[in-house]
Amino acid sequence: MGRRIYLSSPTMHGAEQKFIQEAFDTNWVAPLGKNVDEFERETAAYVGTKYAAALNAGTAALHLAVKLAGVKRGDRVFCSDLTFSATVNPVSYEGGEQVFIESERETWNMDPRALERAFEKYPDCKCVITANLYGIPAKLEEIAEICGAHDAVFIEDAAESLGASYKGRNTGTFGQYNALSFNGNKIITTSGGGMLLSDDEEAIKKARFWSAQAREPFPWYEHEEIGYNYRMSNIVAGIGRGQLLHLEEHLREKERIYRAYEKGLAGLPVRMNPYLPESRPNFWLSAMTIEPGCPVTPEQVRLALEAENIESRPIWKPMHLQPVFAGRELISVGDPVGEDIFARGLCLPSDIKMTEEEQAQVIAIVSGLFT
Repeated sequence: MGRRIYLSSPTMHGAEQKFIQEAFDTNWVAPLGKNVDEFERETAAYVGTKYAAALNAGTAALHLAVKLAGVKRGDRVFCSDLTFSATVNPVSYEGGEQVFIESERETWNMDPRALERAFEKYPDCKCVITANLYGIPAKLEEIAEICGAHDAVFIEDAAESLGASYKGRNTGTFGQYNALSFNGNKIITTSGGGMLLSDDEEAIKKARFWSAQAREPFPWYEHEEIGYNYRMSNIVAGIGRGQLLHLEEHLREKERIYRAYEKGLAGLPVRMNPYLPESRPNFWLSAMTIEPGCPVTPEQVRLALEAENIESRPIWKPMHLQPVFAGRELISVGDPVGEDIFARGLCLPSDIKMTEEEQAQVIAIVSGLFT
């Protein structure tokens, strides 16, 4: 059995060590310091927002975004249904109630038509959270316009889509508040970490304040609000600075992997995760769905790969099916897209260290199940 082929693992290049060593040499190993300041500046400049706050997780960025949006106990928040729980959990942190919005089939992301229907039913909703699934941009411009028309704060969860764009504009810029993740499996990593992005300077200042335990500017420790220990450390930010230098390289490799699957699986009753022609995905994870009626199941594919020490993973289970959110409402236009994709889908190995020969092995194993 060969070496483990991972779904998506960290890829280090050596440049990270330079920034980490600088932090050690200057003794800035505790939270904050030059690496944090520069990582914020460099990331905001790359994405195209004016300001950024480096935090210890993408979830922290989403939580502070929900707070900045003014979500209070009992408030409804419209959320992507087909996503990871970190997208929607922060609503519960603030006592809000998720109303899940069904996906559309062109991107697997939030359906603007279902969002409009949600506003028809709950016109007082003042916050919407949309995720870009697996690095495929949602219909972000349309969603932002709907939010604007209803005076609702738009939070873009770009945790999986750093480097992707929609209609020529980078993801992570469409919302009033936008979140990135640098978890170990993302397109670039800081081992763990995230970032809140916005053009609102006062909002970012407030997020930094909350993220550092909401300490007031007194010689002693004075607190007028509840704060959090959410700031990114200077060491971790150094890893991020080194990784950011290789983001374009990672984007090219991720697309190469997607195209190889697209070509290698052509002719089989499967389809790769779709995207709109006016978008440029970052192809963070290549995923496939098996055509309806085919006797092969995603679990059979997963087990066949696992038997050869190859990691794959089911599509995210929709949030309205999660036991923790039992009773939450799902608003759709009649097509159960999320449930269907979950039942027929699988994320394939998308690690940029996977060789062409190893990917050919993956393709051969998958193909063999359909012949």
